[in-house]
Amino acid sequence: MSDAKAGGEDLFDVLIKEATTYWHVIVVGIIIVFAAKNDSFAFFLYKTFLNILPLLGVVGLGMLAWKLWVHYVQQDFISGIEFVLLEIVPPREVLRSPRAMELFFTNALYHWSMKGGLEAYWQGAVWFWFSLEIVSIDGQVHFYIRTPSRLKGLIETQMYAQYPQAQVKVVEDYTLAVDKITEDSEWMGWGCEWKLAKSEAFPIKTYVDFGLDKDPKEEFKVDPISPVIELFGSLKKGEQMWVQIIITPSKKEFHDAGTWFGKHDWVKESELQLYKLVADYSSYKEVQTADQIGIGRSRKEVRVPPHLEDVVKKMRQKPAKIGFDVGIRSMYIAKKEAYDLNSRRNIRLIWRQYADPNSNELVRCNNTAPDAYMTGNPLGNLFMLSPKTVLKLSDRMLEEYRERAFFHPPLRHHLLSQHNLSFPFNIFFKAYFHHNIFVLNVEELATLWHFPGQILKVPTLERIESKESAPPTNLPI
Repeated sequence: MSDAKAGGEDLFDVLIKEATTYWHVIVVGIIIVFAAKNDSFAFFLYKTFLNILPLLGVVGLGMLAWKLWVHYVQQDFISGIEFVLLEIVPPREVLRSPRAMELFFTNALYHWSMKGGLEAYWQGAVWFWFSLEIVSIDGQVHFYIRTPSRLKGLIETQMYAQYPQAQVKVVEDYTLAVDKITEDSEWMGWGCEWKLAKSEAFPIKTYVDFGLDKDPKEEFKVDPISPVIELFGSLKKGEQMWVQIIITPSKKEFHDAGTWFGKHDWVKESELQLYKLVADYSSYKEVQTADQIGIGRSRKEVRVPPHLEDVVKKMRQKPAKIGFDVGIRSMYIAKKEAYDLNSRRNIRLIWRQYADPNSNELVRCNNTAPDAYMTGNPLGNLFMLSPKTVLKLSDRMLEEYRERAFFHPPLRHHLLSQHNLSFPFNIFFKAYFHHNIFVLNVEELATLWHFPGQILKVPTLERIESKESAPPTNLPI
């Protein structure tokens, strides 16, 4: 029954509201039944359809032309954006909790704005996106941020505001050192993308769950990013591991149930998912008030069982912080003589520490393996890809990694993606992977990308070894 009953409506009002919500289904059903029993009416519908078919064709072509135009102007706008890669060298002593990184993301990277019709549909203006990256090259660990060049100054000032002893410098794109992944090149690679196992309403484990919000002493810290840095720092010469977390202010929309065009944002979706979770533990109780004696009213009561109390609390807290649309991709790249299957397997486990079985976790998808198109397919291993095709998929992912592609892919990706080419066509046409974009708030992002404390003694993690200080005020002039 609808939650409208909890607002005081009687059963008749609830039935009327739900019937009007699905009016289109009822009308179509009546027409089908009437046409089945009346041949002349069926012929009338047939002639009417033939008459409006040209109009439908014009409308369809117009919609296609409009989508192509918007795609063209957006790609033209994007081609004019100059990106720079900034390396962030952490300070020698990181005494602040990841909450400082939350403030950095909020103040430097959350560029939400209203795009008017002229900007969006004539100039093709899009929201800026950023790439947060952790990279190991021959065991040397680096932190990078890829940003539009016009925002370089803002990122520097906000990073220094939270980490005054850090160093920000412009560097060359490290991905350019790997030219191609083919049979004839000197490189081999494996990559995958990541998605949430459940709806984004369910949060992953954050630094708050590890107690880092309380700023414990260095020797008592349990930092979830430590396993990532340790793994990246253990690579041998000729091996590389890359992780990119691409973000933009969230504008993801969800369809309103029972409507054709209704949409809502991720905050409302989180609320709906919370209601859905507690639905089995909700009941309606008849109550009466002093001024309404004899008039029955319903009040909804929810009794959350103990094993869900923590999940419900986290689901209520997640929308309280701003959210970003997120895409995550990771790659293992190595010279052919240094390629190690153990390293390839290890990178698949880098997010395991953030998993909460009762809430959410990050799981692999779109991996460049022989079973790339067979995940979840009942035919199993009948259509495994050849080694040559696997290298082709790895090279394609290398190109997408280099482009930091998630939010505005080229036209070929729209036409030949897994979303449009399903099994068995994707076996023959090698469809592009359908990107999974989900919402994380700043607390979750700061958990995935922040500087580890001094307790992590990884010699291959570059740090600023000396503190900068202002000159004394009593120097002679």
